[in-house]
Amino acid sequence: MQFSYLGFFSLYEKSSLDETLTTRLAERLKRLRQERGWSLDELAAAAGVSRASLSRLENAEVSPTTEVLGKLCSAYALTLSRLISEVEAGFRPLVRRDEQALWTDKHSGFQRRAVSPPAGSLAAEVLECELKPGARLTYDAPSTPGMEHHLYLLKGTLEVLVEGTLHKLNAGDCLRYQLYGATEFRTAKNRSAKYLLVLI
Repeated sequence: MQFSYLGFFSLYEKSSLDETLTTRLAERLKRLRQERGWSLDELAAAAGVSRASLSRLENAEVSPTTEVLGKLCSAYALTLSRLISEVEAGFRPLVRRDEQALWTDKHSGFQRRAVSPPAGSLAAEVLECELKPGARLTYDAPSTPGMEHHLYLLKGTLEVLVEGTLHKLNAGDCLRYQLYGATEFRTAKNRSAKYLLVLI
């Protein structure tokens, strides 16, 4: 499997990749860097690729060679075949409600439904969340620092503490924030809250 991908890229080293694949690969490489919280300079030092080259790759201005992809895969601890499969693989564009992954934490009174069809190569994700009355949910730190959040409250009331700043939401309110630190979600003793959370 890995050999075939290496061969595939060898054919394109002196020309260019398919435009769509180049764009998807650029988006995935940028996402990988952001997920680790690295600047272009930090990635350049880790991979041994110039900052200017990395910038052009992430903006899909040039197609990567096998050598550059190999260096980036080493920095990200990924195999080349895994990286390519992430951008080549298709995904189901439609997922029915009864097929959506549902996770319930009975201890905290939190329910989380993954609304978006799973797609490793795409960034945005939509979650449908519900908190029971009197619930309190705390996160010390985000799994991916800097991720953009859009919280749209569908019903109930909700208090959201984002890095020390308290926001009180009513149904129809939308809170947008970029998260680097702790968060806390609280519902009133007699009211539940249901909301959509869009992660980008």
